[in-house]
Amino acid sequence: MPQFIAKPTRIVAAGNLPKEIDEFVGGVNTGDQALSIAIMNSPQGWTEPGQRPEFDEYTVVLEGLLTVDTENDGTLEVRAGQGIIARAGEWVRYGTPGGARYVAVCLPAFSPDTVHRDA
Repeated sequence: MPQFIAKPTRIVAAGNLPKEIDEFVGGVNTGDQALSIAIMNSPQGWTEPGQRPEFDEYTVVLEGLLTVDTENDGTLEVRAGQGIIARAGEWVRYGTPGGARYVAVCLPAFSPDTVHRDA
């Protein structure tokens, strides 16, 4: 039988400013470890530490601009209507200079133990 998800769980985000993470599927809201799906509402000027996660992260920007600093390709700008895939093991750092709303899907599910943020 399909599992109805009545509402997401709000999660505290890493970074220099408060960012709203509403997890619909994942370790916190549904107990799923295979996949996580969340909507991010990120304020203007938000950045987080760099990370080298053990999961693939698929991101689709709904509104605003997401910047993605990479190890080898400089900074990529992902605008509303665009997406990006960060593969497991790649170093990335996300930011939203003007604020953004986006969907993030992690495979396997996001976990604080497997994101490997910079110190």
